[in-house]
Amino acid sequence: MNLSLLIFLSFIFTNPLQDHPMADSSPLYNFTMKTIDGEERSLSEYKGKVLLMVNVASECGYTPQYKDLEEVSRKYSKSGLAVLGFPANNFGGQEPGTDDEIKEFCSTNYDVTFDMFSKISVKGEDQHPLYKYLTTQSPVPGEVKWNFQKYLVDRKGTVVAMIPTRTKPTDSDVISKIEALLAVQ
Repeated sequence: MNLSLLIFLSFIFTNPLQDHPMADSSPLYNFTMKTIDGEERSLSEYKGKVLLMVNVASECGYTPQYKDLEEVSRKYSKSGLAVLGFPANNFGGQEPGTDDEIKEFCSTNYDVTFDMFSKISVKGEDQHPLYKYLTTQSPVPGEVKWNFQKYLVDRKGTVVAMIPTRTKPTDSDVISKIEALLAVQ
């Protein structure tokens, strides 16, 4: 095992959240988002699941990560992982489409079945409140630097890692972190 994985596992297993007063009331679960189909969905519907949240774009050099996200989703969804895609047009105008166009693109090109949400802003003056929380108030704050930046969330709704754009969801360190979180009930 590499050192970063050991540190991550040490954090997860030495910081049990079940006794924490906020264990069942993660701020993440207070957000309601519009799905790509226009329906309102509370993130509280994901309580008890491990989440991989990612800001996505259809015209980015990293767009092929849709394939990797779908692969990870299909492999681990029955174990309790939910991948959540949030289209955003904040970087180089690389997500210019409407929700319908984005949905069609994802379906046609990458057979995306994981949950996709309506296009939002992930930085700037019009930053969506969810991303304001992720970037300023979560346990791993920091600005969104580009498309396909990923956040890993444990079953209690705690953001435990930010995974940079260049790191694929199928990277062995990412998979190890996902599997470690899925192992915690």
